[in-house]
Amino acid sequence: MTYSGSAEPSRPKAKRGSKRERLASAAAQVLHEQGVEKTTIADIARAADVPLGNVYYYFKTKDQLVEAAIDAHAQGLAGLIAALDALPTPQDRLKALLSGWVGRRELTARYGCPTGSLASELDKRDDGLDQTLAKVMRVLLDWAEQQFHALGRTADARELAVALIASYQGISLLTNTFRDPELMAVEGRRLERWIDSLA
Repeated sequence: MTYSGSAEPSRPKAKRGSKRERLASAAAQVLHEQGVEKTTIADIARAADVPLGNVYYYFKTKDQLVEAAIDAHAQGLAGLIAALDALPTPQDRLKALLSGWVGRRELTARYGCPTGSLASELDKRDDGLDQTLAKVMRVLLDWAEQQFHALGRTADARELAVALIASYQGISLLTNTFRDPELMAVEGRRLERWIDSLA
């Protein structure tokens, strides 16, 4: 999932925070842009503005950097949920989530959904990292279920949460496949109407 509401974030080299944090953040960015297989530790070091030799002090292998990227996704999601939970109604919260996704449609058109793309890649491996990422996605699914439950949809809250996340993942794939950000904007408007119809 995409966890920011900014329309098209600039992606400068990470300069703030500890080297470990910068490497984790850079890993999430570079893995999104290049994929796991194409990404090297040197690519991540360059994006984090950390000398390559220093990387091994924090992360011995690329898999450890992938794990750090998953943790960066988890932290980003936790921050997003905290911000969304400050909104007054579940309808507002769900629509703000959609707005954040749609706001990053240009990035999605270029690279796909950061979490969904990574999940697809990790699923083809047998190192267990796919399950680590699944836990992050489950947090969002559980949160969405809580919002639908708060809307009064107690009997089908989980189904509605799955439908919402599945719609986002599907439109992310199509937006990326066709390199057409407008597809996500149209689907975002449809999902807003759908959420309104449930309230």
